[in-house]
Amino acid sequence: MNELTLWHAAVLGTLQGLAEFLPISSSAHLSLAPWAFGWTTPGLDFDVALHLGTLVALIGFFRAEWVALARAALNVASTQRVETIAERRAVFLVIATVPAAVFGLLLEQQAETIFRAPALTATALIVMGALLWWADRAAPATRTLSDMTSTQALLIGCAQVFALIPGVSRSGSTITAARALSFDRQSAAVFSFLMSMPIIAAAAVLKVPKLLAAGVDAQIIVGIATAALSSWFAIAMLLRFIQRHGFAVFAIYRFALGVAVYALVAYRG
Repeated sequence: MNELTLWHAAVLGTLQGLAEFLPISSSAHLSLAPWAFGWTTPGLDFDVALHLGTLVALIGFFRAEWVALARAALNVASTQRVETIAERRAVFLVIATVPAAVFGLLLEQQAETIFRAPALTATALIVMGALLWWADRAAPATRTLSDMTSTQALLIGCAQVFALIPGVSRSGSTITAARALSFDRQSAAVFSFLMSMPIIAAAAVLKVPKLLAAGVDAQIIVGIATAALSSWFAIAMLLRFIQRHGFAVFAIYRFALGVAVYALVAYRG
């Protein structure tokens, strides 16, 4: 394996930022790129460091929404009542976060090892691509975020659990679940983006102290910076793209990447 260079870190940071919010699986790209090109495998701690970049972009892009949600959460905590749309949304984000938080802790070791097998990643890419395509084509777009119920929030949160498998995609699984529940594309994407923040932030709280103790080098700084820039671009691009187009192009990309991985696995024996 070659040493992890600044160039490798920049490529991985860009892949993380783009694939975190596009429904194509950032974990798949981060695990496949070193395997395919013979680079040093940075490990899950480096992946978490890259998530700091996506977290910065996520907070910055939706800053007005986060301020409104924070105020709503404080109102709910002080009054013990849920009355406004913003207060309901804040509660639903908490509900949607619980399944991934629980299973993320239970399956942390598997997420770092057996879940990263290239053949499993290829299978997840193709299967999730098929489900995304089906949900986007078959389900009507009759609901918005204002129509969401606690049960629907929980179902979308349960879908996020499968993102522990590289190739499934956090945004892919949650957007697919939301579209299957008849939410329109914009609502599905926005809720998916918002519900990713607590999980990313929690991972940072757990892993970043360990990373800091080991020392922050130039590769980590470059990775975080490129992840932040590419994340901002991916969010803006996707929200604009889905106003006129569906998710079919991402499903096709997932199929192609999955087949390519299968081919490389077969070639390497």
